[in-house]
Amino acid sequence: MKSAKFDWQMPITEEIPSSFLEEMKQLNISPILARLLWNRNLRTSEMVQKFMNPSESQVHDPYLLYDMEKVVERIHEAVVADERILIYGDYDADGITSTTVMKETFELLGAQVETYLPNRFTDGYGPNVDKYKEWIAAGIQLIVTVDNGVSGHEAIDYANSQGVDVIVTDHHELPDSLPNAYGIIHPRHPKGSYPFGELAGVGVAFKLAWALLEEIPMELLDLVAIGTIADMVSLTDENRAMVIWGLEQMKQSGRLGISQLLAVSGSKTKELDETMIGFSIAPRLNAIGRLGDPNPAITLLTTFDEGEAKALAQSFDEINQKRKDFVELATKEALEQVDDSHQVHLLVGENWHEGILGIVAGRILQATGKPTIALTTKGAHLLKGSGRSIESLNMFQMLQRGKDLLTTFGGHHAAVGLSLPIENLGALRAVFEQYILDEKIDLTKGIPLVIDERLSISDVDLNLIKSLKVLAPFGMHNPVPCFVFEHVCVPTSRSIGAEQKHLKFTMANDQGDELEGIGFNFGSEQQEIATDDVNLVGELTINEWNGKSIPQIQLQDYQITSFQLFDFRGKKYQQQLNFTEPTTYVVFNESLYKDFSEKVEQPVIHVRGLEDLKKAFDQAAKTKQVVFVDVPDQLDWMKQIVQSSQVSRVYLLAQTPEEAYLDGLGSREQYGKLFKLIKTQKTLDVRYKLDAIVQYTKIPKKLLIFMVQVFLELEFVTISNGVLNCLENPVNRPLNESLLYQKREQLIKNEEFLVLSDLETIKKWISSQ
Repeated sequence: MKSAKFDWQMPITEEIPSSFLEEMKQLNISPILARLLWNRNLRTSEMVQKFMNPSESQVHDPYLLYDMEKVVERIHEAVVADERILIYGDYDADGITSTTVMKETFELLGAQVETYLPNRFTDGYGPNVDKYKEWIAAGIQLIVTVDNGVSGHEAIDYANSQGVDVIVTDHHELPDSLPNAYGIIHPRHPKGSYPFGELAGVGVAFKLAWALLEEIPMELLDLVAIGTIADMVSLTDENRAMVIWGLEQMKQSGRLGISQLLAVSGSKTKELDETMIGFSIAPRLNAIGRLGDPNPAITLLTTFDEGEAKALAQSFDEINQKRKDFVELATKEALEQVDDSHQVHLLVGENWHEGILGIVAGRILQATGKPTIALTTKGAHLLKGSGRSIESLNMFQMLQRGKDLLTTFGGHHAAVGLSLPIENLGALRAVFEQYILDEKIDLTKGIPLVIDERLSISDVDLNLIKSLKVLAPFGMHNPVPCFVFEHVCVPTSRSIGAEQKHLKFTMANDQGDELEGIGFNFGSEQQEIATDDVNLVGELTINEWNGKSIPQIQLQDYQITSFQLFDFRGKKYQQQLNFTEPTTYVVFNESLYKDFSEKVEQPVIHVRGLEDLKKAFDQAAKTKQVVFVDVPDQLDWMKQIVQSSQVSRVYLLAQTPEEAYLDGLGSREQYGKLFKLIKTQKTLDVRYKLDAIVQYTKIPKKLLIFMVQVFLELEFVTISNGVLNCLENPVNRPLNESLLYQKREQLIKNEEFLVLSDLETIKKWISSQ
């Protein structure tokens, strides 16, 4: 058995009204797609058409935002008075695009405008008092924040004391008390009633730009699309509309900086979609802020110099590659520290770059399903880091429980930042463990994985996959459709990629239908997934290769509910036997028992008869994972051990130290040749002259020893002190009267079955009653 990595949320099974299905049929929408739309609460033709083709009437009036009128009036006053205005942004992709939207808007108004993106290492997030002092001393008369500000009480109070107004535009969680800013534009302002509270920072900036320019600035929607996708806010309502229009804007008249970012990432502008934003543009914009000064990003997005754009995009690409290298190394080291006994992973790296700790924590969370905090050393006595959590654990509240141990902390339910003295680390871990006990938080379910629909392989074709595109752009609250295929088999699979990190496979059903699959980062599970009864979950994609388009599933998770049989027959697996999971090793051969008892640290049961068989039952029932090292004399013993102990995972080594099935029982001619030699010589030294006898008779050594033992049992010869003597007139008896002969005959059949049969045949035999 193999448990799913995620907590599968199975699809809704309610019956869809036939009237809705008929309406969708009129729109050329298939029943499968209709069910997806219904389950996403799009339940009328009007709602579906608005979803697929949003209009300007679906975006909300910017003046519905609290303080908008007051803020617009103040900015126009500043422009008329030629005041120097500072746009104070943030160092991530949302902050970068928000700042660019405001910069270009103010320039269109003819304002004196400057921009600043704080450095995460020296300035930190949000309004910084020292930076405000510097800019005000340099003559700034109005500050407009974008993608930050609602928690900037101290810096804003300082600006007020210097006669400088601060206008805040933000979308982050609102604190208990708001700062004393001139105006605060926020979609969830406590005194406001804006109809959609899920705008990104760039969405809020865009609304202010719209109000200032007195029309929808369509040319800025490319920036809105990038920031909205990068910040992973809800891709519903007006966010969906603005992203759709922004993607079209980029395709038709792309900025030089965006075009060059796509070029260095190997992406094509004409194929631009939300995935390219998420994997090509956003990471390169985020990387510069993660590793250093983010301000060149504004230049990249606003330049009209192709050479400058190309050079900056290339440098961003190099920085992003460096960021990826840092993440890979830190993630590898972090995984080595993971202790499954801990409820929360608290991991420390001496040289982990501070800017990538959130990514590392997220990677460990995905790999283990447990909340994770990744920390790095800051000097000799301080740790600083980031945490990522799952739905069932509010990490910010957990940090509040241990606030006396922390130097600083902040964040929300799913993501936090913190610092603490190194000596407090152990105490903080204890606080976490106690918090989970006290709050009765269940961390066993793992990360939820919402499954949209059960499908059969025969349901999947290119038309279905192409039709799913009407649901795009995908993101928060509008995820890529996820499908489960139940009780299928995986007849072929292989690891691919430079480090064999990925998996290429085919899944099939009993009717002969097949579907290709790709599993990124599933390469190590190639043997695990190759089974005849597996449930697979993934997204449907099109694999385009050599001019051909082929449907495929992109694997996200899988589970196996029946017992699994793994093929470890062969020497290449001998180095993979020290399992970390509780394991029972079952050995039937005496010499192998001694060998394996020294090789492995887990229980090794030597089965020689019924009493030992009972020990094997009991031990296997405890571990649920059994390794059959060799071949038993009685094949049924294996079946009894698996069935009686309800083992879920079986590893088959089937070693054959006697090599009986290779040498056989010995032919009539071989027995005749050996007997003739014995009769001729009268005595043979089988202790010291055995190799000479082998050379003379041309009989394999192990077989020769067996044949001598059969002669001895049948009383054709005697052996004393290693010397074989031929009896004068032995009773003529057939070879198969020998119990040794009978036992070897059965062993050969057993070895041939376990060594030569395919895994499916063996599994069916073990499962049979």
